[in-house]
Formats: sequence, C-alpha cells, structure tokens
Amino acid sequence: MIRHHPSAETLLAHAAGTLPAGQALVVAAHVQGCGACRAELARLEALGGAVLDELAPEPLAAEAFAAVLDRLDAPAPKPPAPPRQADLGLPAGLRLPAALHGAEIGRWLWVGPGIRYSRVRLPWAPNENVMLLRVGGSRRVIPHSHGGAEFTQVLHGGFTDSTGHYGPGDMAEADHDLAHQPAADPEGCICLAALEGGLRLPWRGWRTTRRHG
Repeated sequence: MIRHHPSAETLLAHAAGTLPAGQALVVAAHVQGCGACRAELARLEALGGAVLDELAPEPLAAEAFAAVLDRLDAPAPKPPAPPRQADLGLPAGLRLPAALHGAEIGRWLWVGPGIRYSRVRLPWAPNENVMLLRVGGSRRVIPHSHGGAEFTQVLHGGFTDSTGHYGPGDMAEADHDLAHQPAADPEGCICLAALEGGLRLPWRGWRTTRRHG
C-alpha cells in the first residue's frame, strides 16, 4: 500500500511542466505505480487545458507556415542510438520505471559497505543529478542533510528515517532543512533519487522536519 505521495504543490508543478527534469523523472516513476496520483495529475492537466482554452488566441508570425513547409521537406533526422543501460542484476520481478527508458544507466559503483549507486544520465538534461541507490539489508546510509531538494522513489524493499517508513511505491521529498540517516529494511532497498545541490556532511545541528504527502 502506497502511503507517501508527492505534495500537492509538486504534482501541480509537474502538471505545469515546471519541475526540474530529475525531479520530474522521479514523480513520473511514482505516478506510474500510483493510481491516486495518476488520477489527480490527469485532473490538474485537464484543468490547465481548460484555462488555455479560455485564453485569447495569439496570431502566428507571417513566416510560420513557410517554416513548417521547410521542415516537412527536410530529410528525416538520424534516430538517436539507444541509451546504454547496464545490467544491474535486479531482484526477480523488479522492472525499472518506464520513465527511465530513454536514460543512460551506469553499473553499480561502491559507496560503502553494502551500499552501491548507479549514475542515471538524462540525455535531455545531462546536468541533472539522478541515481539509483541500492542499500543492503538493515544497512544505514551515512548521516547527511541536503543542499537543495531531494526526491526519492522506492522501487524495491524500503527504508526508515526520522520522517517515517517508506515502502515500495512510496515517494519522499526532502529539502535543505532535513537531516536524516535512512536505514534499509531487512530485505534491503532500491530507490530512484534526484538530488539538487548535493549532500551536506556532517548533519549535526540541522533541524529535522517532515516533507512528504
């Protein structure tokens, strides 16, 4: 059962297309598996479409039609090469979210005992800091706070931190005010995360707050 969802503000920004690409990817991964958020997102998009319908039309530039014809006559661009995606040896039955199909996914890299990460590169937004994180059973991530927003979607297993427990399908939102040390469930945890501003160490002195839906 999914208990943690994107905030109303985050879903609205996603519907409006104003989220950074990394955060939008994590929200899309959540929406794929969450019927409630999928329905709410559809409602927000329909509302946005109704607002656009009420706006006065803007006249096209005089050369717009000619530009379209020129593009139709141009040779078709060469299709891009399929993204490189490493074989991550995922648990049986686990498939990566469809939102990752166009991303490049690297091999697992060592972070610490029982902790690995895989760099996720978005060709359409190469500067975004997105990763897959794999934490072994009952292992703890190093204590940290954040330089900006951190969106995390649980794909397998779960983890617990000072804001609660997050299981498969749950999404966590954190900002620079949150200091925590996530601990994986006994079966471990695999998450998709987008980080803004990187991690900050050590975390002593920051207050702990709760930021999730």
